[in-house]
Amino acid sequence: MMGISYRSISDIAGPLLFVEGVDNAAYNEIVEITLPSGETRSGQVLESRKGVAVVQVFGSTTGMDTKRTKVRFSGSTARIAVSDEMLGRIFNGLSEPIDGGSPIISSEKIEIVGNAINPYSREEPSEFIETGISTIDGMNTLVRGQKLPIFSGSGLPHNQLAAQIARQAKVLGKDESFAVIFGAMGITSEEANFFIGEFKKTGAISRSVLFLNLSSDPSMERIVLPRVALTTAEYLAYERNMHILVILSDMTNYCEALREVSSAREEVPGRRGFPGYMYTDLSMIYERAGKIRGRNGSITQIPILTMPGDDITNPIPDLTGYITEGQIVMSRDLQRSGVYPPVNVLPSLSRLMNQGIGKGRTREDHRGVADQLYSAYANGKDLRSLSAIVGEEALSKSDRTYLKFADAFESQYVRQGTGEDRSIERTLDLGWELLSVLPEGEMKRVKRDHIEKFGKWKKE
Repeated sequence: MMGISYRSISDIAGPLLFVEGVDNAAYNEIVEITLPSGETRSGQVLESRKGVAVVQVFGSTTGMDTKRTKVRFSGSTARIAVSDEMLGRIFNGLSEPIDGGSPIISSEKIEIVGNAINPYSREEPSEFIETGISTIDGMNTLVRGQKLPIFSGSGLPHNQLAAQIARQAKVLGKDESFAVIFGAMGITSEEANFFIGEFKKTGAISRSVLFLNLSSDPSMERIVLPRVALTTAEYLAYERNMHILVILSDMTNYCEALREVSSAREEVPGRRGFPGYMYTDLSMIYERAGKIRGRNGSITQIPILTMPGDDITNPIPDLTGYITEGQIVMSRDLQRSGVYPPVNVLPSLSRLMNQGIGKGRTREDHRGVADQLYSAYANGKDLRSLSAIVGEEALSKSDRTYLKFADAFESQYVRQGTGEDRSIERTLDLGWELLSVLPEGEMKRVKRDHIEKFGKWKKE
């Protein structure tokens, strides 16, 4: 079959070609498509049965017809050339340079369809990554090898937050090779220029690889891009012993592309029209994060997704939450109040936080301070709702103190500048300063010796 061109296309449906008379096409096999005009495009086999191969086209199907378009099967799956020289470069979703530089020439060519890490070979994540953002470092700590998504909404500043994390992320006390892989799917030209400008302005581009798929680019690239980005990350992590932070934005656009392909294949739809295998598909991306026992490198993932209609029960955030180890949830109410970053710490969670904090990692009082801040802020938020009904005058003096704490927490702890890089010590000290407006007797979630060592209460 390899080398033979087929002119037996029976149907063209959306981004798919249906090629008849192909007996042994392989799943994920790469094909070359020649249009009647002589132009060539590439594609990938999605399905092969009963002599019909379903080919997903990387690009537009404009100009193709069922009579004169030729399809040639390569006999191999998608591979990309990988090299250290990718650092500082910008590519499209198919790993083709879009920064005016030369293509990557390398003897190392790796299949983009990687494998999830064998659970037996996984090393337990335990190293704290400092992002310089208090709501993450202090309350929902990121640990090396973790997958921690950001749940956002349309119009919220998740792009600014992603760029800030990419600039500031570091592992304390270690002089190790660290790089950022940034994959953007379905973004606008304005957003692409923002990311490129931010990375270049701060010098972060020198330790980054950018993969950009614009909203005007083929939607099929969105399905390939995260796999290309993670393949690059795996090479740098496990062959070059680097520690990689992978930021993928926006996974909602990825899932929309999955739904488009599923609809073109006339599959039975699942929830909200998304394919029933979306959970499996997402897990094949997210589970490529982690640390492998005996290897120095690691991959940490921060997928970003915008929740349609701010609905956290939408299938995309819902399934993502099952697979990943927590979530950072952004709040439209905080955004309206002028708070950046508008992270709502109450529904946010980092399931691996306890493994990356404490003495020798951050500070011995970290867990207690975080718990006390959660408790006081939740109490203050409840009282804020109550005061809207009965009025602040009806509240007790103690209740008004918690109300004051909630306001101070949002304006001083949550809010910080886009260029403000807070150390973990500053974040924890700020937590103690805010807690000092409450009576010392209310500190039931922090240890007595920590209160004496770090507390800001005036001694009688």
